[in-house]
Amino acid sequence: MISKEQFEKELDLIIANAIREDVGEGDHSSLACIPENAMGKAKLLVKEDGIIAGVEMAKRIFKYVDADMEVETLINDGTPVKYGDIVFYVTGRSQSILKAERLVLNVLQRMSAIATKTNEFVKLLEGTKTKVLDTRKTTPGIRAIEKWAVVIGGGENHRFALYDMIMLKDNHIDFCGGVAKAISQTKKYLKENSLDLKIIVEARSLEEIKEILAEGGVYRILIDNFNYEDTITAVNLIGDQCQTESSGGINLETARKYAECGVDCISSGALTHSVHNMDLSLKAV
Repeated sequence: MISKEQFEKELDLIIANAIREDVGEGDHSSLACIPENAMGKAKLLVKEDGIIAGVEMAKRIFKYVDADMEVETLINDGTPVKYGDIVFYVTGRSQSILKAERLVLNVLQRMSAIATKTNEFVKLLEGTKTKVLDTRKTTPGIRAIEKWAVVIGGGENHRFALYDMIMLKDNHIDFCGGVAKAISQTKKYLKENSLDLKIIVEARSLEEIKEILAEGGVYRILIDNFNYEDTITAVNLIGDQCQTESSGGINLETARKYAECGVDCISSGALTHSVHNMDLSLKAV
């Protein structure tokens, strides 16, 4: 998985690029009518029930824009919130608060929506052993904060990108000439390049699962687009030889049934690609 150091770098890149995009040569609206040293205070107001996420990221943004800004946190990441709650107060130069405002709101609204959706999945699977995983179906350029939001919501991260885990999917298998050959070639590649990466392999049928197990050396089998009955059969066939993961169009209507099939985890792109931003606002006090 991605290292903590690399993850921190990703967050810094997101902030720097977003400020570049939004501020450019300067926030002329604020520069035009607000004195440079005028001080102000604002509050983050919740206007929709859900799970708050992005508070710590907001603090990073404020510090990046102006190290003198101070945040008084009232509600922490991962906490259920309701309409009318105040999450934090920020104090500092009024120009700085306004410069950071839109980025802070965009981040908090997006992350809170993802955390809220993830938490719905997590609650749905209570009582089973199944974990909820995200995917790479994220918004280009802001993957780090979207995956962070999944964790805040109670889920777990799948691989971060193409470089931190091997995942042999249908196209890899077909281009290579079969699942057994793809696994064999992968193990050879890892050995020759002294790489220690876990291998996940997608299976499209029970026959492919048998081939994967015969080849061995796999961390997890991705049981992709199986019906419930075949998923149960697959889980029994795999046993404790490796982990199991269900994927393929899994949503809040189907997640519990797949979990009850006995898989170790389910992955759903819906955690990140099908959410509507939570309604939040930053208001001057």
